[in-house]
Amino acid sequence: MSLKDHLYDLRHRLGLALLIIAIGAIFGFFWWGWHIFGLPSLGEVVIAPYCGIPDSDRFNQGGTCQLLQTKVFEGFLIQLKVGAAAGMAVTAPLWLYQVWRFIAPGLYAKERKFALIFVGCASVLFVLGAALAFYVVPQGLVVLLGFGDSQFLTALSAGDYIDFVLALLLIFGVSFELPLIVVMLNQVGVVSYAKLCKWRRGIVFALFVFAAIATPGADPISMIVLAVALTLLFELAIQIARVHDRRAARRRRAEGLDELSDDEAAPFDYTPTPIEEPVTDSVAPKEPHRVRYDDAT
Repeated sequence: MSLKDHLYDLRHRLGLALLIIAIGAIFGFFWWGWHIFGLPSLGEVVIAPYCGIPDSDRFNQGGTCQLLQTKVFEGFLIQLKVGAAAGMAVTAPLWLYQVWRFIAPGLYAKERKFALIFVGCASVLFVLGAALAFYVVPQGLVVLLGFGDSQFLTALSAGDYIDFVLALLLIFGVSFELPLIVVMLNQVGVVSYAKLCKWRRGIVFALFVFAAIATPGADPISMIVLAVALTLLFELAIQIARVHDRRAARRRRAEGLDELSDDEAAPFDYTPTPIEEPVTDSVAPKEPHRVRYDDAT
């Protein structure tokens, strides 16, 4: 494909991805009050951590758990924001597939396999991080709102609460990708198992400092949970690097590369392979596929 055709294909893929995201946002907007297959609605799921605060420390009206709305359109904007985020998460396989369809033709088979493994592991780690953050939110709120003894009554603003929860979910999800980056650097030979073991103490200390800075709340619960989780994942990444380096060392010994001197050439096969003759087809070649748009579009 020519550069012009690539640009047309990029516009087509981005258009489909944005359309899918928009449909997901509409679904998430209405999911706020829907109980699909008897499951809790999106609004109930989001407000559940706030409802985990003891009733004696939380503002109650009529015995129900509710957030405080301080602006006219605050409820609508929050429903739209949370619905869009949930819609993007639900439809992620569809719009990521469009991005993949644009990138995959330019990759070799080995690179496509590596990219699929990386994206799959990154998605699982992000979901695990977000799930852990959602579990930590009630404990963090109890600690943060527990100061002042019984002199204060908690009535959180809906906007501040939603921003806090979304920020915590995003930070935990992205932070869980750090060990995957370590594994990737080891796979490409940038860092080795020996270096990771040597740097272990410093990296663990840096992870605790990162958790203290990254978490939006000042509560020790979320900071400690994030730091401990990252430390465990980092230790898992070190063990994966250990297995990879051992396999690489055995492969080098089997090929005899470690026994070569610095002045000796590696025993690679430098014989050029013959070029296959192109298969001729009597049928006229088809023009590359291009999405048809008018000039105005």
